[in-house]
Amino acid sequence: MHQALRPPPQAPIDEAVAAHVERALTDYLASRHADMAEAAPSFGSAVASLSGFVLGGGKRIRPTFAWWGWRGSGGSGDGPDARAVLRGVSALELIQACALVHDDLMDASAMRRGKPTVHVEFAARHREQGWLGEPDRFGAAAAILLGDLALAWADDMFATSGLDAGRLAAALPPWQAMRAEMLAGQYLDVLTQAKGDETEATALSVARMKTAAYTVERPLHLGAALAGAPAPTVAALREFGADIGLAFQLRDDLLGMYGDTAETGKPAGDDLREGKRTLLMSIGMAADPVKAELLRSALGDDDLTEQTLSDVRQVLVEVGAVAEVERRIDALTEAALAALLRADLAAPADRVLADLAVAAGRRTR
Repeated sequence: MHQALRPPPQAPIDEAVAAHVERALTDYLASRHADMAEAAPSFGSAVASLSGFVLGGGKRIRPTFAWWGWRGSGGSGDGPDARAVLRGVSALELIQACALVHDDLMDASAMRRGKPTVHVEFAARHREQGWLGEPDRFGAAAAILLGDLALAWADDMFATSGLDAGRLAAALPPWQAMRAEMLAGQYLDVLTQAKGDETEATALSVARMKTAAYTVERPLHLGAALAGAPAPTVAALREFGADIGLAFQLRDDLLGMYGDTAETGKPAGDDLREGKRTLLMSIGMAADPVKAELLRSALGDDDLTEQTLSDVRQVLVEVGAVAEVERRIDALTEAALAALLRADLAAPADRVLADLAVAAGRRTR
């Protein structure tokens, strides 16, 4: 299995949240892999691939926001409660793994984090072994099942984290809402592509449901609920999270069009090939009826050439779509920071979350 970076033994969680999350995931997945390898050896190698996917990259954004939601709402940074919360919020990465594995399959993406996606990996395994049937169908089946397993294990890891019954009960509403909203956002994404809906309102709705809610808003809500935060604090944190989550997705849209593949781990232009009507594309198509035809013709083009991608990039700059998305990222960040002040969080969470908000809009991968 992947050997995750472990934090120094005495490093406080506050100083190395992502590394502590990595260790919690490594330990949990090692235990589950051992159980599955013993019960069903043939499935053990598949589980090892899922573990490698979960531990093979990622910024651990969701657990980080959940942790600071806990700390800012009065939760301790050390002790048994803190360690149970850390294990509990680490389970968010398994929900993320489910979303990514299934999303890559639905979008027919070939790469994730610079490596073959799960369905591509298992289709290749089928071909190499000369098994019966269609390799691509086998790869799809494996991705569906492993994504489902990740979601099931997220529930298991959270439930067995060591949180007491009262905290588990308090966390249940945001946990359930987060799972449902993530799946609803995935459906809205594919529905929008199928209907060819180009409106800004729909693009924003997909971005809020698919990314903003379960990336920032609900993790913060989860952390606050675990700490027993009062309703005004929860409301302000959710407002902050919704705006930062949307800014995060809008930056992702720009990186999907203009980012460096070496940094993002995905080929530039993948959103175009997949036919995604992002806010960037919606603004571009509404800005110039003539140039919109080039943008529409590129959407969903599996054989997208470098020249066409370059032309699309140029058009989006010329019609002001890129500048408008950048403006909205700045406005969302400003509104989020105002909401954060209203949350009146304890230090150092107030400062850390402000820094995370700014970083979410400026990231390069």
